[in-house]
Amino acid sequence: MARRAAAIGASTAVLAALAAGLASSPAQAATMATAASAKAKASSKVTVARPKASTRSYEGSCPVKVNFSAKVKVPVKGKTQLAYRWLHGDGSKSKVKTIKLKGKGTKTVTVKQSITFKDDIKKGWEAVQVLGPKKVTSKKGYFSVSCEAEKKLKEVRTHLDRNVSARAWVHPSRYVGSCNPGDRIGVAGVIKTDRPSWVRYRWVLNGDVVDYGKVKVRDARKVGFSFAPRHSQRGWAQLQVLRPDTAYSNRAYYKVWCKDDKPSFPAPDSRAKVSASSSASTTNACSLSASGTIRSTGAARVKWSWTLNGATVSSGVAEFGRHGGSERVSLSKDKLTGRHAHGGNVTLSVTGPNNSDSSTSGYAPCSAPAPLPKATPTDSPSPVPSPRLGDK
Repeated sequence: MARRAAAIGASTAVLAALAAGLASSPAQAATMATAASAKAKASSKVTVARPKASTRSYEGSCPVKVNFSAKVKVPVKGKTQLAYRWLHGDGSKSKVKTIKLKGKGTKTVTVKQSITFKDDIKKGWEAVQVLGPKKVTSKKGYFSVSCEAEKKLKEVRTHLDRNVSARAWVHPSRYVGSCNPGDRIGVAGVIKTDRPSWVRYRWVLNGDVVDYGKVKVRDARKVGFSFAPRHSQRGWAQLQVLRPDTAYSNRAYYKVWCKDDKPSFPAPDSRAKVSASSSASTTNACSLSASGTIRSTGAARVKWSWTLNGATVSSGVAEFGRHGGSERVSLSKDKLTGRHAHGGNVTLSVTGPNNSDSSTSGYAPCSAPAPLPKATPTDSPSPVPSPRLGDK
């Protein structure tokens, strides 16, 4: 009897174990299915990283250009179009931009923009909003701009009352010939002071700061730099004195016409990537000035073009050696007319052997002089009625 009871107990235990195994298998299958579904959804999501500023907390002279960038991950199946725009801390939005993607899998795209600030920004932010293939908005990337250094320079100028002046020129101002990397154009200037002083200065080439310096000036001191043009261009250079007083020289204009018989550039690098950045501004006289930078990570022949509100107004080609580098291109319009005078966008587009890029900068409307008031005829005196008979 005891043996029978033991056998029945063992059978019951085996059946219970089998039942537990059968009950757990569907649960495990459901868990695995849920995990697989979550993984598939994660791989099909569009993600946007928080934008980063080239200078998160800027302190110095203004205006200053701050560059922003953010990485976007997009699932691609065949041909996919990425549509996005920038959201600004003041509540405004940029125009919608699109990038065409090809292939299969998740692609990472870096979107960029540049903004020029003239005043203090205590707590600004930028964000990227993707509109397609799925709508998603990044977290806010915060930054600040402090122009206190410029204010302090003005205070120092008031107290010290020093007289500083600057003049600049380009040699040669008109260059025609070979544009190999070894050929350079010289830019020179003279700083004058009414008393011995340590002078801090900088050189600006087509709107971008390209060189800094600090020298002791007793009466007059010559300073300069040089650059190597690699494509035909027009531009300007300016010498800016920052301390002990602020003084800007004249704009020294130059023109380069490249006439290379046998270009000595290597074959394009299959891994080279190109990029572009730009800025634009207008004056009260309705003149437009835009400058940009073309960059390549390796040997490449890069086609570039400027478009004004969608219309191509200038184009050219930049050549880069095996180590890559950067080139400056500029655009100037003496007088904006029609719809262009009411503000708009200037875009620098580049196309390399492996990719394309563009940078769009907005410019403010230019204010034309107010028209003179129309002359109004002088009112003539009303005729005096003749006295009637009987009036006294």
